[in-house]
Amino acid sequence: MDGLLTPISTSRLSANHNEPLLQEVGLIKETAKPNEPLLQEVGLKKETAKPNRSSGQRPLNSPEEALEVLRHEPDYDQLVATLRFLSHEDLAGSAFSIKEPSPMTAKLVQVLVSEIVPNYWTLLNEDSHETKSSALGLLLACLRSLTGIRAIIVRLKALLQEAKSGDGKPKRPDIAINLAVLLNLVCLLLKGDDSIRGIWNAATRTLKGDVKTRMLSQEILLTFGSGRILSLTAEAIEHAKDHKAEVDVSNIWLANGSEYTKWLSGNIVKWQLTSPTPDETKLCSELFLKALRLGHSDAAMKCVLTRLLLAQGADNERFGSLLGNLPRSERRKVLFSVLKTFAEDHLNRLGTCDAEGSREMVSAVAGAISSIINHDPDRLAYLVEWLTGSSGAGLGDSIGIRRAVVAVVSQDRDSIVSVLEKSIAQFGDQLYVKHSPMLQQEVHAQVLLLSAGYVHKISPLKLTLLMRSSPWLNAISNRLSSSNQRARFLGMVIGEGLSSLVDKGDKRLNFQLEETELPEGKWYKSLVEIHDTLGSWDSLHKPHKPVPKRKDFKKASHKPAPSQPRTQGFIIEELSDEDLSEQDDIVGYGKPDSDAEDSDDDPELVKRDKAKAPVYIRDLIRYLRDTDDYDRQKLALVTAPTLIRRKANYGTEVTDHAEELASLLVGLQDKFEMDNFDDLRLQAMIAIVVAQPQLMGQWFAKTFFDGDYSVSQRSSILAVLGLSARELAGFETSEYAAAASFPSKSLPEKVERLFISQGPSNAYQSSSSLKPLPHNALESVATSITSSFLAPLSAAAADSTTGPDVLKLSTFKSRLPGDEGSNDAAAAEEQHISNPKIKIKSRTKPRIRAIPNTTAHLISTSFFNPLTARFQAALHSSVSRIRGIMFQPYLLALYLKTLALLLHAAGPSTLALPQMTGELWRLLLSTSVRAQAVGDVGVTQAVLFGLLTLLDVNEDRMRDVCQELGKEVVETEGWVAGVFEGLRGGDEGGEEERTKMLAAGVLVRLREGVEKYRLMMVGDLIGL
Repeated sequence: MDGLLTPISTSRLSANHNEPLLQEVGLIKETAKPNEPLLQEVGLKKETAKPNRSSGQRPLNSPEEALEVLRHEPDYDQLVATLRFLSHEDLAGSAFSIKEPSPMTAKLVQVLVSEIVPNYWTLLNEDSHETKSSALGLLLACLRSLTGIRAIIVRLKALLQEAKSGDGKPKRPDIAINLAVLLNLVCLLLKGDDSIRGIWNAATRTLKGDVKTRMLSQEILLTFGSGRILSLTAEAIEHAKDHKAEVDVSNIWLANGSEYTKWLSGNIVKWQLTSPTPDETKLCSELFLKALRLGHSDAAMKCVLTRLLLAQGADNERFGSLLGNLPRSERRKVLFSVLKTFAEDHLNRLGTCDAEGSREMVSAVAGAISSIINHDPDRLAYLVEWLTGSSGAGLGDSIGIRRAVVAVVSQDRDSIVSVLEKSIAQFGDQLYVKHSPMLQQEVHAQVLLLSAGYVHKISPLKLTLLMRSSPWLNAISNRLSSSNQRARFLGMVIGEGLSSLVDKGDKRLNFQLEETELPEGKWYKSLVEIHDTLGSWDSLHKPHKPVPKRKDFKKASHKPAPSQPRTQGFIIEELSDEDLSEQDDIVGYGKPDSDAEDSDDDPELVKRDKAKAPVYIRDLIRYLRDTDDYDRQKLALVTAPTLIRRKANYGTEVTDHAEELASLLVGLQDKFEMDNFDDLRLQAMIAIVVAQPQLMGQWFAKTFFDGDYSVSQRSSILAVLGLSARELAGFETSEYAAAASFPSKSLPEKVERLFISQGPSNAYQSSSSLKPLPHNALESVATSITSSFLAPLSAAAADSTTGPDVLKLSTFKSRLPGDEGSNDAAAAEEQHISNPKIKIKSRTKPRIRAIPNTTAHLISTSFFNPLTARFQAALHSSVSRIRGIMFQPYLLALYLKTLALLLHAAGPSTLALPQMTGELWRLLLSTSVRAQAVGDVGVTQAVLFGLLTLLDVNEDRMRDVCQELGKEVVETEGWVAGVFEGLRGGDEGGEEERTKMLAAGVLVRLREGVEKYRLMMVGDLIGL
């Protein structure tokens, strides 16, 4: 028996050694018989943070062995070794790769995502190294494939579904943590501009066959272009935040739509720059089309244009190939989006393009557009359609983009002649003159003048023949016979401008009117002399120069008072004791007992570097950008309304920074839950509009439709436009206006009290004052105006049923909505509507004060026209996001009320009142608006309020309204009568009762006009 056991070696321990007597010894694997081990080492579960990494391991020879190790909870060293084994592109000479789709790849990725990542993420992410040799880098290399991304998406879906399950069972506390881990993992996997191309190359390394390639392309489009990752990550972030996950989710950029669109566009650009194959180019085009549909098309287009076409040394053929692989219908949309991006980024800042250096910028953009067109007839036809289409050639953008496009089209003789012929035919169409928004007509007038100048340069005889044709003569005749003053003006300037090219001497057309000789008329007529060339677009990627001051054609409604020159040096004046005795009202301040800042026990709580109130606009902008400092945000909001008004007429601080300041205020979030945050922000934006109404009115209207803002932020924009227009018109006064005046403009306090006490204190006061504004400021103003409209009608209706005012015990004021007397008035109105023979005498309201034409014209051109024109463009737009935003019930109702308030602010003395009346009336009767009013009381009330405002403002010109809008008047009467009959009412003070009273007021006003001018409307009624 002694010979059976033979000692191999003997080890002796010293007396002072503290190690345990029993130790685990790694077994030595014999090389002679590798397939017959006496004992196999079993992996021990890792208990400590990092066990000894020098322990012996059996090398892996196949993916099956790696899968078996991963399934049995490997220790850290085994995990790293397995990940290193799987991350190799070629495993032991086999054709297997974990980045290629296969059944074994799916199993390995599933284990890594569902078991390894949740258990080992803290250890793998401990050093935060993403190099290829680190443990985290090895894990990312194994999962950076289409199979890995889809496995993470499936896992996120499963966890979210489990978290939202309503079975009543307690949720696992680790769901939020696992969601946060997966979110951080997918962000690391997709980071960079080369991730999608790397996934494609890895998957197609051994893939053969067109069918499999197309299937892979569809999978990539579905995964990255459908917005699935964007929606899942956003939902997972909200759930992780609600459950306070221990893992940080603040840097998850995939949940941001704009950042995700930029990432996807950056990957497309990087792929295009690597000379892809035709299949890869087609995939890039389809991905680009998907990126444009994610809701941030401007960001996608800007990224692709900047890095693929406008970058230093860029090749325009790459962008052309990206555009050429799109379907024809999509090519048109992308090309129009390119033109919009060029306008917003480069040409809108030039204004009327009269500044020095504007011609070079226009030529550069024209050269870039020409390189995109690249002599393609289809793309050139899209430009012709853009210039002459009903949606308007860059509606709302400056003339620079139209100059650039016309310069490109002028390279082809037939195309530029076609633009001129279509423009003349459209310009003289009676329906177009009567129904199209004026902003759209101005844009098309500019295109007509520009194209006429190029045609005269290319073929003077062709222009001469066109001006002798019947379409041109009919166009001028229809324009001059229009009742719209602005339409006549455009007809006159176009007639004089084209006549200056063809006719000589006394034969030139000259209307000899003052308005055509004003700066605006001369500018329109000078467009025929503009001839832009195709330049190099290298200057487009350089930093822009400071924006030149825009040319202003309108007269300012408020001129700044000249400031008094400052007296040089010091003036020393000797004061007598008698002079000092008169200043008894000066009281000295007592010395404070203690300093409030030193009252805290902890000196660290004392904040001695308090922020000071900003005194310059640039300081105000810096404070608003500092969103992490409560004191600066509070000071900026409190100071902004007064500071902006004070700086409005002194220097160019507000003019130079108005758009930047407005964009900061519109997007500002209430991060600290301040008191009166919405009121202060709204007052600051109103101050900007009042300071620069012509510029900022159009900017806010454009931002309302084009900006990436929420419904709340868009509603605040509408409130700013409505309230600022009323303040400009004199209907409102702001409490910040007096505080913004300089001390040099005010009298001493004692003298001011003397004059105020003796003068007529209430001789001239405005109708209201802009006190702290609630969220529904516009609704409050609309309600007060509605009461003023309906009060006389209700009083007259009550007289017809209950007797004269002398016999009544209560006045009408006590029967306003909410009182018992309102039921009698509503009943009387309902009696009149059902039986028109019962007459209700309308009150004779006092004449509204005449508003200066400058203010009314400003409201019309800078507030009303941009809103209505862009709404018409949104109706015809193919972008579903814009239509979805506009037809949100609350926002649509607020938009209609804003237009009505703008019309009321402009007043009956507005020269453009016929045009504004026609646009608003047709908009209210449009099919889209009336369809939204069905079943929605808020939209119905807004439409009725708009109609009531139209009837009130046009009270003195109902004859003209019935003559110009006869069909609309009859159609309105039938629709409002249907609304009135469909409402039950009876709920005193309720929504239906108020809607029924509005409908009754509209019907009463409308039937008065119809009965009075019925004979004149017979011709219009024949066709109905």
